[in-house]
Amino acid sequence: MAGPAARRGPGCGSLLLLLPALLVSWAACQAPPVPGAAAEPPWDGADVSVERRFVPERCPRAVRRGDFVRYHYLGAFPDGTRFDSSYDRGSTFNVFVGKGQLIAGMDKALVGMCVNERRFVKIPPKLAYGNEGVSGVIPPNAVLHFDVLLIDLWNSEDEVQVQTYFKPEKCTRTVQVSDFVRYHYNGTFLDGTLFDSSHNRMRTYDTYVGIGWLIPGMDQGLLGMCVGEKRIITIPPFLAYGEEGDGKEIPGQASLVFDVVLLDLHNPKDGITIENQQVPESCERRSQTGDFLRYHYNGTLLDGTLFDSSYSRNRTYDTYVGKGYVIAGMDEGLLGVCTGEKRRIIIPPHLGYGEEGRGKIPGSAVLVFDIHVVDFHNPSDSVSITVNYKPSNCTVLSKKGDYLKYHYNASLLDGTLLDSTHSLGKTYNIVLGSGQVVVGMDMGLQDMCVGERRTVVIPPHLGYGEDGVEGEVPGSAVLVFDIELLELVSGLPEGYMFVWNGEVSPNLFEEIDQNHDGEVLLEEFSEYIQAQVDSGKGKLAPGFDFEKIVKNMFTNQDRDGNGKVTAEEFKLKDQEAKEEHDEL
Repeated sequence: MAGPAARRGPGCGSLLLLLPALLVSWAACQAPPVPGAAAEPPWDGADVSVERRFVPERCPRAVRRGDFVRYHYLGAFPDGTRFDSSYDRGSTFNVFVGKGQLIAGMDKALVGMCVNERRFVKIPPKLAYGNEGVSGVIPPNAVLHFDVLLIDLWNSEDEVQVQTYFKPEKCTRTVQVSDFVRYHYNGTFLDGTLFDSSHNRMRTYDTYVGIGWLIPGMDQGLLGMCVGEKRIITIPPFLAYGEEGDGKEIPGQASLVFDVVLLDLHNPKDGITIENQQVPESCERRSQTGDFLRYHYNGTLLDGTLFDSSYSRNRTYDTYVGKGYVIAGMDEGLLGVCTGEKRRIIIPPHLGYGEEGRGKIPGSAVLVFDIHVVDFHNPSDSVSITVNYKPSNCTVLSKKGDYLKYHYNASLLDGTLLDSTHSLGKTYNIVLGSGQVVVGMDMGLQDMCVGERRTVVIPPHLGYGEDGVEGEVPGSAVLVFDIELLELVSGLPEGYMFVWNGEVSPNLFEEIDQNHDGEVLLEEFSEYIQAQVDSGKGKLAPGFDFEKIVKNMFTNQDRDGNGKVTAEEFKLKDQEAKEEHDEL
């Protein structure tokens, strides 16, 4: 079918006239057995005899004079000879009751009947075709037996009937004219026969309401519904497919019953809806266009069906905001958030995935995102430093080349602890500006004095970047370090790995060349430097491995690379011209 209530073309055909006041019909069925004369109960023949052979447990409505009915029947004489059957024509007989369109006995026998009720009716000649009969069909003074099954019942004064059997406790919005809805339905006739179901197609029926896209009865029946609500909508034929039916499954003059569950609802004029669920007390900064956000989310449809979750992947969703990297509704909904904020963003389909949908998201679906902002930054951000405590005596400040010992607690912007030297029971030791830590930390430790405590916030482009550190630091994460500087050893001037504390001997090479063979080997060089440091005459750059420093100094002096330094090769730092070597 095209849909539960979409407008249809011309009907199934013309009504077939049987007898002048007898019977016509629609809808094929199996005929019940013909009752025989031997089964007749005692009857005086004075009035109509009605035997109720089956009465449904539920009978919300019974036939009254003036009602329109659709029923199947089998007509026979008392000896069992059949003279007519609606089943043979494959269609019910459709007629008004009590308006003289039937023989008097049938008019009387149908009153009080329920849909799905079966009656065995005996009609005397005076309430049937009398002493004239119907030539060639009904003899004069014939008693007529009818086995009747009522299929449908309505009245021209009927309206759409709505029975809600489930309504959500929370109903913030109901269907209005011009809204677009997505719903599932089972469509049956009044006798319970299924003629269509969206569930069988595993696809919702999607349509506008109140603008003529549906049959009038369904347009009315959907108004006022909440998402998640379940209701039964009963529609008389003059508000459905009328006398002609739909030309396919629905016969003419059929009442329709739709069991509907509303899954989705929006209006083309809708914008996004934001519901703040949790906003931190302290919010020093809110997201703006161009910021880069990391957030967790659960994505559901309006009926609560989950279609995606970053939590299930154990990884935040990371994106720029306001740059078109995400759907338009999310781009808008992520603006103005604080780190740590939780909010619900409801996005209509024209700001989501539109009529086509995507993956598990059906077309024209309203999307609900429950998000938790983990952090955000801007590519133009630099390191942020907040001094929490500074000693009164703060004259010696850290600089590039100094050897620092400090404690820290490292966390994400949402407070998640990453690492702590306190838990390890030892300080973290570095040479400032030597690349031993991320660039942002090198910047954050500058100009600090011993005893000072500060908070350093490092954006990812000055931290661990997009990749992060697997298993430790997420990609694109803003890092927060709470630092306390415990010790500072002043470094050497830039470019030096060793300096003299006093006057340099004029016979330095000869002093290093202990065996006086005119060549200095690495071992001799190393022993000499060690002796100068031990005696306090010289100083090595702090924080570096002694052997590596000495080897580096020796390599710089060994200009021909033969593993030996001669007097011609040997030069002090101030003797070098435009050469930059870490040496004496």
